[in-house]
Amino acid sequence: MPLKPIRIGEFPIALPLILAPMVGVSDSPFREICTELGAGLTVAEMLTSNISRWGNDKNRLRQVKPRIDGPQIVQIAGSDPGLMSEAAILNRAMGADIIDINMGCPAKKVLRKAAGSALLKDPVQVDKILRAVTAAIDIPVTLKIRTGWCPESRNGVEIARLAEQAGIAMLVVHGRTRQCRFKGNAEYDTIAQIKQAVNIPVIANGDICTPEKAKFVLNYTGVDGLMIGRSAQGRPWIFQEIAHFLATGEQLPGKSTLELFNIVDSHLRKIYSLYGEFKGVLFARKHVSSYMKNIPHNLGMNLQDAPPFLRAFNCCITPQEQLDKLQNHFDFLHKNNSRGLAA
Repeated sequence: MPLKPIRIGEFPIALPLILAPMVGVSDSPFREICTELGAGLTVAEMLTSNISRWGNDKNRLRQVKPRIDGPQIVQIAGSDPGLMSEAAILNRAMGADIIDINMGCPAKKVLRKAAGSALLKDPVQVDKILRAVTAAIDIPVTLKIRTGWCPESRNGVEIARLAEQAGIAMLVVHGRTRQCRFKGNAEYDTIAQIKQAVNIPVIANGDICTPEKAKFVLNYTGVDGLMIGRSAQGRPWIFQEIAHFLATGEQLPGKSTLELFNIVDSHLRKIYSLYGEFKGVLFARKHVSSYMKNIPHNLGMNLQDAPPFLRAFNCCITPQEQLDKLQNHFDFLHKNNSRGLAA
């Protein structure tokens, strides 16, 4: 059964399959690629609410908006209601259409500042932040949380009710507690309880790595949409796969060598354009490594040829060298791939 459209404030979202905000991954090039490959919505990398740090290169580049048709969502993190409100106002002025509040990040450097998922221990402070931000701006505010601080304190339902009362327009829930980080399996019972407890759109996140798993999570929790994070790294076409399976009950045919080459080539060129030649080459290595974990499998091949290619690719020092190596590798894959190039 296909996903139904939702609304986030004034914005209609035809396909609520959402790319998760991931620091160091979901920059504007990756958000553009995922949108082209079926993501109905994407969220920018987490940005600190400490505006004095926005001038450094890392945070400046995080604020670059992708060229997409959908709303621009900026995620902010912090523990001070005043700073969070100020950050929301400034991002609104810089073109954000929706502000997302991060109360789900389990990273230690975020927790040390009592931000991210650390806030789940303090519902009173959560309420103050949510009300301050929603009152400060005239655009929708969304929230991302975990199911609680630890397995013994899954207070996701309490936080969800506070969010709805504060005017939050959509809630994303990762199916782990902060203590779990990314270990073990995500649990969906709490997400199902949250969906039953509130009337705003609820999105499930965590371990959604196949179309079959996507269907299971939707049926089990009754949520309004899904957010995909790590499973989209090196496989941004997962959004198309999930949408097709939910609509038809059938697997989408694997992409051809040419289609895969065009995806990676386009992604790299976007990276070079944003970061420049030196940093672009470094960022490209990370993404190509992720692609090489998925592309041979997509073509029905094994991974034995990926390590030699990656060693050669990682020795390249200019964008053109990387693009040439990529072309040569896909020529090799084409010759050894029975599916061949698309017409």
